[in-house]
Amino acid sequence: MHKFSLPLNSRVAKGKTWPAEKGATNVRKFHIYRWDPDTTDLPRMDTYEVDMDKCGPMLLHALVKIKDEIDPTLTFRRSCREGICGSCSMNINGSNTLACTQNLSDLAPGDVTINPLPHMEVIKDLVPDLTHFYAQYESIKPWLQTQSAAPPDKERLQSPEDRKKLDGLYECILCACCSTSCPSYWWNGERYLGPAILLQAQRWLLDSRDEATGERLDDLDDPYRLFRCDTILNCTRVCPKGLNPAKAIVDIKKQLLERQI
Repeated sequence: MHKFSLPLNSRVAKGKTWPAEKGATNVRKFHIYRWDPDTTDLPRMDTYEVDMDKCGPMLLHALVKIKDEIDPTLTFRRSCREGICGSCSMNINGSNTLACTQNLSDLAPGDVTINPLPHMEVIKDLVPDLTHFYAQYESIKPWLQTQSAAPPDKERLQSPEDRKKLDGLYECILCACCSTSCPSYWWNGERYLGPAILLQAQRWLLDSRDEATGERLDDLDDPYRLFRCDTILNCTRVCPKGLNPAKAIVDIKKQLLERQI
């Protein structure tokens, strides 16, 4: 595997152009990053001309049309088509987002450039390797931790007010758009948890049913795991769910400060 970074470096070659079908009058070009680990070829940018009169409105529609009708070797992840699973996260015209929720009419007119998520190892074409990302997620123990005995005849309950504290956190779909747009994560990703994982950590810190708040804060109180954040706010700008990872990180820092006072 190799690591993809923006902007594209000189080792990305110009690839093949796939012309639109005859008679197409509403044509849009899609420049797509291609790399096949089973060959010795350098990464390249292939260009696909798509008849937009025969294509759905979302960028994922264009990718599926290209794969189904033009070039079946094109590889990308997708699943729900509803902005729920986070599978189709990629870099579209220089910004990380979900292909399934990116309306083509909302992009600037003209050509569309599609790359894998930046500064991630690439498995093939638009598919990044998220192994490390998910290992970091596992490291924060994203499940309810308790020491007290469970109620014998009911679930562990919380008030509507306590439940409301989780709004803006639980909706994260782990698409990695925010973390891979963060320069601090690019340079320190081996040790810095990044905005997506820290937002998830805050979700459990604020859960009134969880009884491991102290241990969770101890685990985050580290110059790299948490404090590599420089509040650049790229994470908040690109979140396809409209969440605010930067605020979650600031709130964790406040919690650490308050317990020292």
